[in-house]
Amino acid sequence: MNNDRTWTAIVAEDEALLRDALVEGLGVAWPELEILAECEDGAGALEALAEHQPDIAFLDIRMPGLTGLEVAASLADTSPRTQVVFITAYDQYAIEAFEQGAIDYLLKPITPERLAATVDRLQMRASGDAEALAALVAKLEDALAGKATDARPPLTWLTASAGRETRLILVDDVAYFRAADKYTTVVTAEGEALLRTPIRELLTLLDPAVFKQVHRSTIVNLHAVAAVTRDDAGRGTLRLKTRPETLVVSQPYMALFRNM
Repeated sequence: MNNDRTWTAIVAEDEALLRDALVEGLGVAWPELEILAECEDGAGALEALAEHQPDIAFLDIRMPGLTGLEVAASLADTSPRTQVVFITAYDQYAIEAFEQGAIDYLLKPITPERLAATVDRLQMRASGDAEALAALVAKLEDALAGKATDARPPLTWLTASAGRETRLILVDDVAYFRAADKYTTVVTAEGEALLRTPIRELLTLLDPAVFKQVHRSTIVNLHAVAAVTRDDAGRGTLRLKTRPETLVVSQPYMALFRNM
């Protein structure tokens, strides 16, 4: 066990009780580990990784909005030296994929024995393996694809208010969503309306293949994007097909647009 260096980590788990239990367990199994951020969703994890560049990221595979897999896929750009430990409730195919890779995993519910074994393996490795992680993410995406069939279908219609008027909006017609305090502004080609649903909750209802978070406060419909540009600082700008304004893409989220 190597105690000659300082290790840092972030923890991303959307279930507060499980997140607290993992942090507490790490405090027992690895007292020297410094937890730099505790995140409740994938967006927070992505931003924390870009800001802190930790040695380790504990990522729940299923989180609102950006999944743990999407966050991990961005590491080559945002924090390439970070080791990943996936947290999963799935056994069978997913575990087979893990066992063939160099990336560790924790199966819910997390036992002290398993956590201790994971800590030992992490301390034996100096840094993350970007190629192994990319290969594992691809395997997991295939292995877990069938699990999504039991989930409820994505949202199709929205009921939003514009002044005294209540509008029924087809989700496909939405250009983007913007956080507005505890509510969300829905922006279409025709204008704006207010949705009484926080943006974090909305993320769990939208089709993740179509709607992507590009900023902590913005979700965009990929079908509404005309072009993506990147500046010298790594930030991005989206030009829309049906709206005159442009949308800012935070630097950590640009990794999600690598293939666009």
